[in-house]
Amino acid sequence: MNRIAPALARGIARVTESALGPYQSAVIRIGFAVTWLLFLLREYPHRQEMYGPDAPWSWDLARQLVASNHAFTVLLWSDSRLWFETVYALAVLSAALLLVGWRTRAVSVVFMIGVLSLQNRSVFIGDGGDNVLHLMAIYLVFTRCAQVWSLDARRDRLDRGARARGQWNGPDRAGPVLWAVLGLALAVATGAGRIDGGFLGGWLTVFWGLWAAQGLWWAVGRHARTAEPRVLLDVVANLVHNAALMIIMAEACLIYATAGWYKIQGSRWQDGTAVYYPLHLQSFSPWPALSDLMSAHGTIVMLVTYGTVVAQVAFPFTLFNRRVKNVLLAVMMTEHAVIAVVLGLPFFSLAMIAADSVFLPTSFLRHLGGRVTRARDRLFPGGGRFRLPGPREPEPSTPEEPEQTHVGFTA
Repeated sequence: MNRIAPALARGIARVTESALGPYQSAVIRIGFAVTWLLFLLREYPHRQEMYGPDAPWSWDLARQLVASNHAFTVLLWSDSRLWFETVYALAVLSAALLLVGWRTRAVSVVFMIGVLSLQNRSVFIGDGGDNVLHLMAIYLVFTRCAQVWSLDARRDRLDRGARARGQWNGPDRAGPVLWAVLGLALAVATGAGRIDGGFLGGWLTVFWGLWAAQGLWWAVGRHARTAEPRVLLDVVANLVHNAALMIIMAEACLIYATAGWYKIQGSRWQDGTAVYYPLHLQSFSPWPALSDLMSAHGTIVMLVTYGTVVAQVAFPFTLFNRRVKNVLLAVMMTEHAVIAVVLGLPFFSLAMIAADSVFLPTSFLRHLGGRVTRARDRLFPGGGRFRLPGPREPEPSTPEEPEQTHVGFTA
């Protein structure tokens, strides 16, 4: 008991005093924003047939399905073409803004709305990558994913620097304006009865709760006379972030574990020939010559088949060994890259690689960020002052945090 109590105290302090995995949450934000943005841009010429008024899954059929499963989508608020184009444009804009990390707390909610609205409008379009994006868009709302590699982090760094020099230009204005505009839109939608209340208020409670939390955060930061209310909100935000990050990690493990164990039950996976068949499906053969080359060697097909099953089943257990985890993580990311090229599933692979990124070592991500910064400085010599910001630096009186040792956050 004498040893457990200090360890428990350190653990509680760790999850309340800081938002863990700042680089991991940032790369997840960037990865899923890129995936969704590229998908929307690629399918822009076909958007009407996929999610719009010209979709085979008609507006009336979609409305009947949503009425039974209570899924959320703003596309069913109106069947006009103008409304669809507006929602699609907002989905593209929110993905771009989330990518660069501008007003991330508000934009992440709009990003989630865009993802849910389009995917729930036509539920029979998509693949496993869309399901991953669907879930991660919800989880990202509850993370502090703009601590690094974002315009928000850069603005915070510049504000702190200006304060230190006595050159502060006053309170932020764009944030309260954005909060008021989103609140007005939410009030109009609520008054029109467009948002389903459902169980315990459903999405109505979620959206109003997020909006009120943002208002409370701003009010406390602006008007609190003592530090205690601000510290309390910061602790709550850290707890929510760390819990959401843990859920993302658990979700990734669950995806691989269930996929691996289901494959074990299949006869084609047991005899080592499962990979052969998708290589000969016309829908998954963008490069027929490459598919034929891979499937022509039985040994390669068998090794890839068994290797896929072993990697997926073993991955959750490798988290207890840092080096084995890193090696297997590199193998799985490489496999997804191969799937993107050989089977023509780029967005599925991007979504899975983005989900896998939560386990990347912090040292690797910092090194990668440094290389990106140096490459950008060589291309744009005048932009050196706009460096990629790191985590918020501690105040001079605050001791430095110990090196992170949580699995998935270190090399």
